[in-house]
Amino acid sequence: MSLFFCQYLKAQKITGSIVLNNDQLAVLPKEFYIAAVVDDRDDRNAVAWLLPFGTATATSAKYPVDLKGGTLAAIRQFIDVAMPANKGLRPVVMHIKTFRLDETLLPTGYVEGKLKVSLSFDLQKPDQLIYLTDYNGSADYNRRVNQDVDVKVVLRRALEYGLNNFNSWINREAATNVKLAKGVKIYFTEYTERPEGDTIYYSPQRPLQWADFMAKPMISRFGASVLPGVGYNEDVTVDKGIVMVHLSMKVYLPKSACWVKADSRNGYSLNHEQRHFDIVKIISERFKQKLKAEKLTIDNYDGPISVQYLEILHEMNVMQDQYDGETGHGMNTAIQQQWNERIDKELGSFK
Repeated sequence: MSLFFCQYLKAQKITGSIVLNNDQLAVLPKEFYIAAVVDDRDDRNAVAWLLPFGTATATSAKYPVDLKGGTLAAIRQFIDVAMPANKGLRPVVMHIKTFRLDETLLPTGYVEGKLKVSLSFDLQKPDQLIYLTDYNGSADYNRRVNQDVDVKVVLRRALEYGLNNFNSWINREAATNVKLAKGVKIYFTEYTERPEGDTIYYSPQRPLQWADFMAKPMISRFGASVLPGVGYNEDVTVDKGIVMVHLSMKVYLPKSACWVKADSRNGYSLNHEQRHFDIVKIISERFKQKLKAEKLTIDNYDGPISVQYLEILHEMNVMQDQYDGETGHGMNTAIQQQWNERIDKELGSFK
């Protein structure tokens, strides 16, 4: 909560509506402009409830005084002048939650004025408002019974404090707050794990070897089997107003899911199983290319990533089935050679 105090301000009896002085703020925003003002007060009557000049007693009724033209219109006009809109900046909607000044007669014979201000700020998007922050402030003053305070000064300063407070907040947050980001950039790395455990993570420098086939051979007409897969870890940061989406790609193969029969331990069979692993790497690279071509937005960058991931899982299964079907699980040596060349060519295209 922000507090500021006013003591014995210039005497001025209020006889009509309050007119705010419209002047520019000393420091103008560089990150936002107020696109709209919304009056969300529970009580939308007058902003000031004052005791009568010179005759206030314990039983005196307060009289209401409002801003000229109404609170919402007056504050909108005040902001238009105080903070001229630069529509190249972020549009922000300011909600007036509380804006009320109340006077009370103290036992000392002085009149105490208490102003409470509560504002809320949302980032305006084409189809939604995104909550940013709140400002809560107050102002206290004392006056003599025969002295009225210049309440327009109190009210104006309250608005200035609220707007300057938000300006300071957004200046601090602009570079690192994901809600305020202006763009999205995606980049990829390859996940590695040292020392190597049960899981092998794809690397051209780490081809499969028969020692990796650690599972008990299954009853099957095939001589060997592997079960490679693809996934990713996602990490999101904001740097200089840009959402940085880092995907650490995992093209993996668990040793505990690989098996081979004794009579199939030869170079030809090992190559066939390696190509299953290579196919997953190809699918992973295609996934990267598709995401690089996407126009990711701040409001929904995870959606396209998830959709593309589900699509490449399907694509991976289709390609693996096609590979085994056309090569007869490696039994057709001529077709196997064609697939070897096809896989090597596509892998080479990603370098």
